[in-house]
Amino acid sequence: MRDYEELSAFLGEWGPFQRLIFFLLSVSIIPNGFNGMSAVFLAGVPEHRCALPPGANLSSAWADASLPREQRGGRDVPSRCRRYRLAELANFSAQGLRPGTDVDLARLPQERCLDGWEYSRDVYHHTIVTQWNLVCDDDWKVPLTTSLFFVGVLIGSFVSGQLSDRFGRKTILFATMAVQTGFSFLQIFSTSWEMFTILFLIVGMGQISNYVVAFVLGTEILGKSVRIIFSTLGVCIFFAIGYMLLPLFAYFIRDWRMLLLALTVPGLFCVPLWWVIPESPRWLITQRRFQEAEVIIRKAAKMNGVTAPDVLFDPVELGTGSYRMESVPGKPGFLPHPDEKIRGKYTFISIGCSIHS
Repeated sequence: MRDYEELSAFLGEWGPFQRLIFFLLSVSIIPNGFNGMSAVFLAGVPEHRCALPPGANLSSAWADASLPREQRGGRDVPSRCRRYRLAELANFSAQGLRPGTDVDLARLPQERCLDGWEYSRDVYHHTIVTQWNLVCDDDWKVPLTTSLFFVGVLIGSFVSGQLSDRFGRKTILFATMAVQTGFSFLQIFSTSWEMFTILFLIVGMGQISNYVVAFVLGTEILGKSVRIIFSTLGVCIFFAIGYMLLPLFAYFIRDWRMLLLALTVPGLFCVPLWWVIPESPRWLITQRRFQEAEVIIRKAAKMNGVTAPDVLFDPVELGTGSYRMESVPGKPGFLPHPDEKIRGKYTFISIGCSIHS
């Protein structure tokens, strides 16, 4: 009674085929590192203050004194969200009175930033915060943007496994790559915060789904010893590479739309991988697509320079269920891969680490 590990043992553990799959699947993880923390820069909050209208008719002294002072971080700084009522200031300015000397500023009435905000460009040129004024009364929208991204991550972690079981590892891997890349590109053309956030939620679904399915595909194709390295170092290191490249992109690109475009382009380089990365032979066998699985295994043998057995799937064994076929009526296939019992744990650990970081 043979299982898949025994069936494919002749391929070896670390031949050219395994090295290629290890590297390509790991590389496909890099864009996930971009999207995982991109909100830090896309939604960066620069220093800001209430803007004065062009026709405010204030002297330079009153324009400088138009903002109340407040304590922030142990320092006395101008308010970000309040200003003195302009009608009062214009009246004092017209009378030639001096702020702080002739007029007690502490007694002046205040108002909200009715004419928008002025933003510092020392760190960011444009972010979604400056684009849609997500400050003061609307500052809650910034953390909500990130939270909804991780809601998408949570949803994707649940549906990706079911979809890959139904339609195949490779199909869902590249479909979720397309979702992540395509909807990231659409975000560039967002006309409102609501549009940006909804698209960001979908990007989160694609991001984690791409990660999980690449993880599953690698563990099913690679042998036992390499599988451990792939699931601990391979995907994690290449995710970290994307994570570390993100600040480099953000340092040189200070506009959120152009930054998002730069983070989207690497996903396009994964398109040619469709013709290189194979479907999981293990999954094909569970679907009774033995001929397709055999083609992949024989190609792997040729790449590794080993001779495959003349008969991989013995018709007698197939007919008697000697390949450990499941006994569920209408759903024949190999018994679950040993790692399938712990994949859910890996998924939730990955999500937890992402949120914690």
